[in-house]
Amino acid sequence: MGTHEERGVAGQGFDVADAAPVLLDARGLVTAWTRNAQRLLAYAASETVGKSVGELLSAEDAGRVPQLIERCRRDGGWAGLLTARHRDGAPVRLMVRITSALDAQGPARWLVLLSELADAPGWDMSRATLEQMVTRSPVGIAIVDTDLRYVWSNAALAQYGGGPPTNRLGLRLADVQPGLDAESIEAQMRQVLATGEPIVGYEHVGQARSAPLRETAHMMSFTRIDDGDGHPTGVYYTVEDITDRHRARQRLALLDRAGERIGRTLDITRTAQELADVAVPGLADLVTVDLLESVLRGGEPAAGPLGETASVPLRRAGQRSVTRSVPEAVVDIGEVVTYPAGSPPIRCLRTARSWREERLDPLGEAWAEHARGGRTAIFLELGLHSVMIVPIRARGVTLGLTTFFRRHRQEPFEEGDLNLAEDLVSRAAVCVDNARRYTRERDAALVLQRSLLPHRLPEQDALEVSACYRPADELTGLGGDWYDVIPLSGARVALVVGEVPGHGIDAAAAMGRLRTAVRTLALLDLPPEEVLAHLDDLVARSAREEGVQTDAEAAVAQSVGSGCVYVVYDPVDGQCTMAAAGHPAPAVVLPDGDVTFVDLPQGASLGVGGPPYESVELALAAGSTLALHTDGLLAHGDDWAVDADRDRLRRALERHAASLDLHCRTVVDALTPARPHDDVALLMARTRLLGTEQVADWDLPSDPAAVADARKTAARMLTEWGLEELAFTTELVVSELVTNAIRYATGPIRLRLIRERALVCEVFDGGATAPHLRHPRTTDEGGRGLLLVSQVTQRWGTRFVPEGKIIWAEQSLTDPSP
Repeated sequence: MGTHEERGVAGQGFDVADAAPVLLDARGLVTAWTRNAQRLLAYAASETVGKSVGELLSAEDAGRVPQLIERCRRDGGWAGLLTARHRDGAPVRLMVRITSALDAQGPARWLVLLSELADAPGWDMSRATLEQMVTRSPVGIAIVDTDLRYVWSNAALAQYGGGPPTNRLGLRLADVQPGLDAESIEAQMRQVLATGEPIVGYEHVGQARSAPLRETAHMMSFTRIDDGDGHPTGVYYTVEDITDRHRARQRLALLDRAGERIGRTLDITRTAQELADVAVPGLADLVTVDLLESVLRGGEPAAGPLGETASVPLRRAGQRSVTRSVPEAVVDIGEVVTYPAGSPPIRCLRTARSWREERLDPLGEAWAEHARGGRTAIFLELGLHSVMIVPIRARGVTLGLTTFFRRHRQEPFEEGDLNLAEDLVSRAAVCVDNARRYTRERDAALVLQRSLLPHRLPEQDALEVSACYRPADELTGLGGDWYDVIPLSGARVALVVGEVPGHGIDAAAAMGRLRTAVRTLALLDLPPEEVLAHLDDLVARSAREEGVQTDAEAAVAQSVGSGCVYVVYDPVDGQCTMAAAGHPAPAVVLPDGDVTFVDLPQGASLGVGGPPYESVELALAAGSTLALHTDGLLAHGDDWAVDADRDRLRRALERHAASLDLHCRTVVDALTPARPHDDVALLMARTRLLGTEQVADWDLPSDPAAVADARKTAARMLTEWGLEELAFTTELVVSELVTNAIRYATGPIRLRLIRERALVCEVFDGGATAPHLRHPRTTDEGGRGLLLVSQVTQRWGTRFVPEGKIIWAEQSLTDPSP
């Protein structure tokens, strides 16, 4: 066997210097054993010649010998891996090639070439095998020289465009793929040539000649080829189409962005705009979102598809284009969208099914008319060529529709794009519906709030009043804090600030119950401590009787533990009476700017039980300012921090402001953040005193003859005040009230007239019984006095004072007619 024959048989991996030849006869017996074989396995020729080759192999491979000899007879040879046993018993992995060694003069023999795998990379293959690997591979493979010109490529590379391999020879990538970003790919090749380090898994996205209208993605790997001296001769690279994988990643990324960016607020129009923002440019060049007008108002659309006869009032809620000015849109955000009957958008709304058109008719008219001018543009003018329409549906309800257009990207929408658009819209639809439901609930809550808090503070002359309310629940704008200003008889005014535990609609409902109860009790002209006592009984009794069994009854229990401060101010003498139930004491800003805090006994919170409530009375000079607030105005509300909180409040109240309204807002801004942890209510009232020219009073004897004198005295006073037109009615009221006091009461009698926004006539007596309105029969001679007073005055009533009672009646000075 010559060297040339050995190279031809062994191929590139079997050189005589490396391989150990062994001869076998037709039965597999060793007939010749070489020195190289002895060096490889340590057996001497005397130990192997004449024995079966199976005795030199592992037990597993020894059983394969008859099968291998049969294959050699059929195929003319065999190549593969076997495990031999070293003379010391250790296994030796061998690369084996068997070929026929025919001898015309003798029996058939087999030449076996053995090569140890210890330092070999694997099974060395023939040129034919390697050529099959590269030519039949589905992966595109090419070799370029150091000038980056093609010197070889396989047939699979032609699937990306550029023709068969022969057409590429001598050309560069830019010549073969003119629409591709060849510079970035060649930059990778130059880097490999310069460094010798391979680049694996380089991803490139562009438009290949095989799909000029479709964006494709490829994964490429680059390896340098060197000559025998280690000098670079070119670059070997592979190309694999990963467009489907690339698009799948893009779609997942788009859905991830949708989850992060859509529905960050509960604003309907902003949610619609977020849907359009996410879809451009990842999916479309232009996206419009149209919602039913009832949805934008928070209304409940009809379940299921829209009826054939139903009108479809739509309004543009969001839109986004790859062009900043959105030239393709014919309707601006917020404007009404009009689609012709039978157009694709209307069909999608009525059927609740998506629709896709790969190629729009360039001369077809756009479905939506221009909001201004009523002109309809054609798709060619707008540059739109492919479209998808997806209804916005959530919980079985159609809320509107989303339209996706392509303009700059020439690739039409495919079925996968529609599936992605439907996933995107379905996610956004839930957010839109949540925003719609929130809008409805918030509108209902705001209606409730407007019905619970004063729309505007009542007009009166006793106090200049300003209020500021800041809820902790920024979503609904509702809380449990409340305030009120209630005009009372005798030109007096009641100020109320209260707080219900908790926030939101339940707290607001509980607050509404308390506010209504306080207004009812105030009209009875009860002292502050009695108002709180009745309010405490009401809360405790309601909680005991109703319990907490349903959500609707939760408001009752929520009233337990509420706080309230009730203040009555009399502008005639400047007296102020107040009582508190589990609530901070008011602060007083004196006319000179000094701030003090009322030493007010703290009664128990409403509904929890405790000792009787106590009131305090103090005189306030004109120009003093009362500051009633809830504990949310101060940061801590803890007992140990009361002094620090009061210092903060004092400093805020000492700041000068141009008006009481500005002062009120400034105090709240200084003491609370924009989003307070608790509801905040501040009511500030600057005191006024009625002048001596507005009040007149007289002591009267308990003598019926004093009635006539009282009438004349009152008439003269009205003349001085320029109210002669009220003289007749006032004389009648004075006559009846004084006569009633003389007839039924005891002790001193005093008549007082007050001129404010109304003319008030008051008669004081020492009696403790309340008069009541009677309805006498025709034949009765008396009992018509109070009935007559009620008919000729705007309102009348009785209030009790420590020394007796006061019966009063009012006549409006703005509307004198009773």
